[in-house]
Amino acid sequence: MTTPPAGYKQTDVGVIPEDWEISSVASIASHAPNSIVGGPFGSDLVSADYTRSGVPVIRGQNMGDKFVSGEFVYVSNTKAKDLSANCAVPSDIIFTQRGTLGQIALIPEGQYEKYLVSQSQMKLSVDTGRYDPTYLYYYFSSPTGQRQIIDSAIQTGVPHTNLGILKAYKVPVPKDKKQQKAIAAALGDVDEMIAALEALITKKRGIKQGVMQELLAASPRTEKKRLGLVLRVGHGRSQNGIEASDGAYPILASGGQIGLADAYLYDRPSVLIGRKGTIDRPQYVDTPFWTIDTLFYTVINEPNVPKYLFYRF
Repeated sequence: MTTPPAGYKQTDVGVIPEDWEISSVASIASHAPNSIVGGPFGSDLVSADYTRSGVPVIRGQNMGDKFVSGEFVYVSNTKAKDLSANCAVPSDIIFTQRGTLGQIALIPEGQYEKYLVSQSQMKLSVDTGRYDPTYLYYYFSSPTGQRQIIDSAIQTGVPHTNLGILKAYKVPVPKDKKQQKAIAAALGDVDEMIAALEALITKKRGIKQGVMQELLAASPRTEKKRLGLVLRVGHGRSQNGIEASDGAYPILASGGQIGLADAYLYDRPSVLIGRKGTIDRPQYVDTPFWTIDTLFYTVINEPNVPKYLFYRF
């Protein structure tokens, strides 16, 4: 095992700073009753209990990217009071208990005073005097936290976990809550930057689609031809005998590159069209390549422009 660098120590969850501690979920929970709890028993919450308004119920589809969100079903305030042990409030952390394990979400501030946890979720109320819930959310959303959740799951039937397993999860935590909050704030800034970039990409894609629609639209100067007069379709071949780990040419399938070859099947610009699998995403290649039998390649007749035909496809 590699010796950790100065100022760090090796733990069950990896290398962490020496002044951090490893805490279990049980030890970071609030001391209030029902701080770690699952949803009600099946017969205690059925679809007949749902109403059009009231207290929202957290189900799988409400486990958003960071916060509980989306379209809710509701129960009456009376029903929620009867199931008060299974309710969650802002700053609580919600974990999926069965099905899509690894889903984590925070209860947001300023939307509802309380929520009811469904049978497929579990709630953790954090001791907020010592621990920052957002930091804990980011830890359990990290590769290390996700691996801990998946590795500890019960795999018989539908993958699931339970409250005992949840309580035993280990969390590396800075002892200073200010440091926890600083880390969470930095990661939140990254989330905002990614969201802004994704919004920009979506906007640019929309612009591109509009430009393509206009530039590729038929006009009085557009000449229609049968595809067979513009190009010839070539069939991919098995990669047996030409695949090489140090090959110079990509081996392409309908889903993308799957290996390297020491020979090529075609060496001119070409539009590649899926024959099996991903058939609705044409690819453009202008360097030598090999395609397997799930992917057609095209030999494009002069004077047609391969890149134009790619956009047409």
